[in-house]
Amino acid sequence: MIHGVASGASAAQATIEAAMRAHEAASKRIEAQMSAAGGGPGALQGAPDAAGDFAKLLGNGLRAANAEVVQVDNLPADILAGKVTDFHEIAARIKQSELTYKFALEVRNKLIDAYRETMRMSV
Repeated sequence: MIHGVASGASAAQATIEAAMRAHEAASKRIEAQMSAAGGGPGALQGAPDAAGDFAKLLGNGLRAANAEVVQVDNLPADILAGKVTDFHEIAARIKQSELTYKFALEVRNKLIDAYRETMRMSV
């Protein structure tokens, strides 16, 4: 009976580690996209205030999503340090980070679609 629990724990640990690697890769992609965009709000110089506000909000949202992914990346160290002991809390954090990342991707996709639609307009 004890051996069955131990093998299940190692499978759960492997799953958590795989999720951590996926989130680390996602975090790196977000950071690369932010740096490629010119660093956020300052990229739209000379634009009206509404565009500046939008860029500021978008930059803040990206930073918040990235911070959440980074927080989950640090979860294995927190587990080893004993800061997090409840498996349900770990699963909830991972799921929340996954949902935040998916939401950020959907926002990005909508922005790309809007840009493409704008580029198709004839003036």
